[in-house]
Amino acid sequence: MDVNSKPEILICATLWWPSSARLAIAFLRHGCNVSAVCPPGHPLRFVTGISSIYTYQGLVPIGVLQAAIRATEPALIVPCDDVAVWQLHALHASEADLQPLIELSLGAPESYPAIQRRGEVMRVAKSMGIRIPLTQTLNSAEELKDWNFENPAVLKLDGTWGGEGVIVVHSLAEATRRFQSASRTMKAWMAWKRFLVDRHFFALWAWEARKTSKMTIQEYIPGRPATTMFACWQGKVLASSTVEVLVSQAPTGAASVVQLLRSEEIENAVQLLTRKLRLSGFHGLDFVLQQHTNAAYLIELNARATQLGHLNLSVRGDLAGVVAGKLKNELLDEGSAAGKQIQKNAIALFPHTIKTDPDCAYLYEGYHDVPWEEPALVRELLCASWPERQWQSRIFRFLGLGKKLNSDANSINQLMLLLSGK
Repeated sequence: MDVNSKPEILICATLWWPSSARLAIAFLRHGCNVSAVCPPGHPLRFVTGISSIYTYQGLVPIGVLQAAIRATEPALIVPCDDVAVWQLHALHASEADLQPLIELSLGAPESYPAIQRRGEVMRVAKSMGIRIPLTQTLNSAEELKDWNFENPAVLKLDGTWGGEGVIVVHSLAEATRRFQSASRTMKAWMAWKRFLVDRHFFALWAWEARKTSKMTIQEYIPGRPATTMFACWQGKVLASSTVEVLVSQAPTGAASVVQLLRSEEIENAVQLLTRKLRLSGFHGLDFVLQQHTNAAYLIELNARATQLGHLNLSVRGDLAGVVAGKLKNELLDEGSAAGKQIQKNAIALFPHTIKTDPDCAYLYEGYHDVPWEEPALVRELLCASWPERQWQSRIFRFLGLGKKLNSDANSINQLMLLLSGK
């Protein structure tokens, strides 16, 4: 690629997570052209400077993704949630001319089956000497009888994300009941509800895929969660950003407050898995730092961009900038990047912290990660997500079938104004 040209980035998002918008801002800041494919009302639509946006819609939205790739001819595709990754896997299998680009964006196709199976990733990690909890893939509830329930365990259903499908169990009876209920949840009516009410246009496709999903049981490791996001290129790590999670949205949910973490054990795991699976693009690993020992246990691989890609945490700068530099064949000035690193110990991720706990001390004492340069995006992220504001969702909640919205956008907006002026 010409060093003076602007690389084209295509960001793919099927869920209304804000991290994709933050990554787009970072790529634009680093001199890239950015296009996006996303649902209606998505945060990406509130980012200034995105050149074109393609809208997921209808019963077969994978055609929209395929059309967006062909129209934009990107240098790199960046999936920002699991369904976007699986769709790229499906396109790789059906569209031969797109295979080189998808492999550059995700990694070697030989690793795709393992990436879609939690148990298989753990098996590969264990074979390389990476520390993992005791893990077993389950084919039936009968196999739970062989598990020792003297300590808690964690059930995980493949084909789920964001903490969904992850359950802590304490006995054989509870594990059996949860295993059976997880199978029963894979029903058509729930997929249609997600399609019609949640406006998740891939819900029916994901439901079909989940019919063959496996469940794993994993040893519960008491400790503190940690996570790393890394940029890699055809099996080689370019840079990584690692944090310890101080506050999360739920016991198995996404982080809302983090602090920078240095861990040779985690960095080693990143290097080993990237090389073994020949990963490319953005990926993330989740760990638990064991109580008392601080030993890092790998518990999850996320084959996509996570929440850390726009934050200047790495000695090489933010991960979007590292990848942009690679695409432009630019030499990196590590000294300059290190001088711009976030200095405060704790980082309150926006909008998660302020929406879940407006009185959180970290909002005042730590670094509050607000994209002030994009006021329209800030206002949008302070509101309930676009699907939750539509009439279908309102009727669903009126009938008592959905969760109540507990965020007051006006009061949060007022607090944000106070914070911006302190």
